Amino acid sequence: MKFPKVYSLEDIANLLQCKFVGDASFPVYGMNEIHVVEPGDIVFVDHPKYYDKALDSAATIVLINKEVDCPEGKALLVSDDPFRDFNILTNHFKPFQFANVSISASAKIGEGTIIQPNTFVGNNVVIGENCLIHSNVSIYDHTVIGNNVTIHAGTILGADAFYYKKRPEGYDQLISGGRVVIHDNVGIGALCTIDKGVTGDTTIGEGTKIDNQVHVGHDTFIGKKCLIASQTGIAGCVIIEDEVTIWGQVGTTSGITIGAKAVILGQTGVTKSVEGGKSYFGTPIEESREKLKQLANIKKIPEILNKMK
Repeated sequence: MKFPKVYSLEDIANLLQCKFVGDASFPVYGMNEIHVVEPGDIVFVDHPKYYDKALDSAATIVLINKEVDCPEGKALLVSDDPFRDFNILTNHFKPFQFANVSISASAKIGEGTIIQPNTFVGNNVVIGENCLIHSNVSIYDHTVIGNNVTIHAGTILGADAFYYKKRPEGYDQLISGGRVVIHDNVGIGALCTIDKGVTGDTTIGEGTKIDNQVHVGHDTFIGKKCLIASQTGIAGCVIIEDEVTIWGQVGTTSGITIGAKAVILGQTGVTKSVEGGKSYFGTPIEESREKLKQLANIKKIPEILNKMK
């Protein structure tokens, strides 16, 4: 997420009421999670296990809960609670905007697009040309939809990321300030849920088709011309490359990559990254031919035991 203008390190430290290490005028362009940071971004880290990863990332400003040696060319914001302060920044630069109409006056809707009754279109939404948005769809603020997109009834674009920090008093949510971006010629079935990014985008690539009752987690990237069948659950920060086919009731863990033209058979648990161009099945996931051989061999166990007796 980029800020509306360039701020100084001192400006951000004053906003958070925290100490800083580095030149007071050090430029701050935005904030992002570690997997999408760029120079000029703030990244937060609140566990020693991840200090080095954050300090060595592309981010040039690290919001951290310990004063450590600052890498050359970077700056630190030293906070007693980086998680809390990251939320303060999100609330400040991307505050929630109340809506009192079904289609916001700030929404931009292209020529030839049809929006059926009872659909909600939030603030600063962009919808391209010749789209068909069926009834009872909810399109949250800042969502971007391309041309020739069809979205069926009851689908929700832009709900919050499922991202929490456990505290003694309960779970503290990381506030989502990102977007959902849907490219041209995408089809989305009924009752799907696509969460927005925490600070970046959840992206559905051109020509991808999604069946009914599919969930896509925050900051996930789905490539071009993918097919995703019903009751699939895709976790956050997943990369699905072009022309992947995912059959029904597949579930994934977060932060993995599914290679281009891979086929994931139904009810598979995608527990790790997998290469493209192959077919996979089972939990834990394996190449489908190997997994099916294993299942055939398991069926032989009673016969083997009887022979042993």
